[in-house]
Amino acid sequence: MSLSQETSLGRLHRFLKYARPYRARFYRGALYSVLNKIFDVAPEILIGIAIDVVVSQKNSFVAQLGFVTPAEQIGFLASLTFVIWVCESVFEYLLLITWRNLAQEIQHELRTDAYAHLQKLDLGYFEDQTTGSLVATLNDDVNQLERFLNGGASNLIQVATTVVIVGAVFFWISPLIAVFSFLPIPVILWGAFFFQGKAAPLYLDVRNKAGALASRLSNNISGIMTIQSFTMEEREARTLDRESRDYLTANRRAIRVSSAFIPLIRMAILSGFLVTLIVGGHKTIAGELNVGLYGVLVFLTQRLLWPMTGLAETVDLFERSMASAARVLEVLRAPIRIRSKEGAVTAVDPRATLSFRHVDFAYPGRAASVRDVSFEVRAGESIALVGPTGSGKSTLVKLLLRFYEPRAGEILWDGTRIQDLELGVLRRSVAYVGQDVFLFSGTVADNIAYGHEGTPSRDEIERVARLAHADEFIAKLPQGYDTIVGERGQKLSGGQRQRLALARALLKRAPILILDEATSAVDNETETLIQRSIESLRGERTIITIAHRLSTVIAADRILVLEAGAIVEQGAHAELLARGGLYAQLHRLQSFEGRREYEVPS
Repeated sequence: MSLSQETSLGRLHRFLKYARPYRARFYRGALYSVLNKIFDVAPEILIGIAIDVVVSQKNSFVAQLGFVTPAEQIGFLASLTFVIWVCESVFEYLLLITWRNLAQEIQHELRTDAYAHLQKLDLGYFEDQTTGSLVATLNDDVNQLERFLNGGASNLIQVATTVVIVGAVFFWISPLIAVFSFLPIPVILWGAFFFQGKAAPLYLDVRNKAGALASRLSNNISGIMTIQSFTMEEREARTLDRESRDYLTANRRAIRVSSAFIPLIRMAILSGFLVTLIVGGHKTIAGELNVGLYGVLVFLTQRLLWPMTGLAETVDLFERSMASAARVLEVLRAPIRIRSKEGAVTAVDPRATLSFRHVDFAYPGRAASVRDVSFEVRAGESIALVGPTGSGKSTLVKLLLRFYEPRAGEILWDGTRIQDLELGVLRRSVAYVGQDVFLFSGTVADNIAYGHEGTPSRDEIERVARLAHADEFIAKLPQGYDTIVGERGQKLSGGQRQRLALARALLKRAPILILDEATSAVDNETETLIQRSIESLRGERTIITIAHRLSTVIAADRILVLEAGAIVEQGAHAELLARGGLYAQLHRLQSFEGRREYEVPS
């Protein structure tokens, strides 16, 4: 069943199933809400009894309890009122801290569970999502649910409690008036469920529109330099205005439906109050009903029906929260397709051979990106993957890291299929540096140390920074290694970011080092120095390099040339040049004497 077809009660059922560990806390909060409402309703009954004392005096209801004089009766009622107000206040405090703490804990648990689950999903899931929408789900939607648990859940319980208590008192005093006074309640309940059904898909649409709007804002803020350089500010402002209006329109549709509920409730309240006022008044005038009890009925009618005006707001809040909960739970329901098997191998020889055997892979809805690829990489060997755009170079790396699973063939390390290795062991054994470097908003040192098991010393951090030839520019930063790099490292140049990413990978000390265009943004001189540092690791680590510039792979032990997802050539640099095949063509383009620099896209 799709989210749009699921009812609010279905979403509530899913949420309660998730929140099962908090069941005892729910029950305790519900108990406090019921007790608070019992003591909250009691003063209205005491007002009626006080009227009875004033009118009947020695013949009043309180007199039958042993309080003979009116003064004693008033004193008793005053003492009872004090006790009731204290009890009401105590249970008000208890219900508030119980429900609010419960809301905070469930909010925290739901957000962290959803985020932890997201981190286990394969890359294919994220290709179908937007960052802004996921952030809106983990933040705004979770907060919407918190708002309902903070007050809405208790309100629903207290409305139900009021109906039961007041109903019992009404039927005890006058069954006839009770029947007429309670006639509006079925109308109110029908209206609540009717509008709930109408509002549920509308509020889901509101949350989806909010996610799309958040996604647009996130993308535009991240791409502000591109927007400004192409002078697209006005166009993007119009686009944002359109998406914001879509969100506004969706909210208006939901508000139009939910707002119609309030007038319905008010008319039902009016009819119930008029019945009590007129029928009860006639019975009191005729001597069939005690004046004090008539006062109790009038006051309790207000107490019964008036809170139901808040039911509309609570139902509205409930609908919004269930739409939000459904979106969060949908993230938790996304299947984890790539995970460690039970009994997975937890250790592997870092000096073992890595083997690709007849590997085949295609992204959903696209032609094969990798076709029957087979090769081996011996421990300590340096190999390079080169070829035109879309030839499958980066895809092979993603398959090795199990970001995706091959549709045919297998990848083995130390003779063990990588699917049979514990996923953490596999990924900890590979240090990856990509062309699109991601740095976290922290210090230079924090970013280099990221991924290191334990806390590396400053000497270790500085050592790998020197290997990556990053120490020179780091020394010129305002606070050196303690300089904040900004979100995604925006305070640094592309080449500086790449060198920090390389230092981070070197510090990881993984037996396999993958460099995917890792020096594409640095100048030729720095690239040469970095290449020398990487060559010094030969024999110590297995190095797989993906390159645009063939000058960076000349020294590789073996070069694999890919085209249309298949390996068409392999061998050493000189050997491939002598063959005069695709590699030789690419090399000629890039080294064409004195004209211009040609770069082969990847």
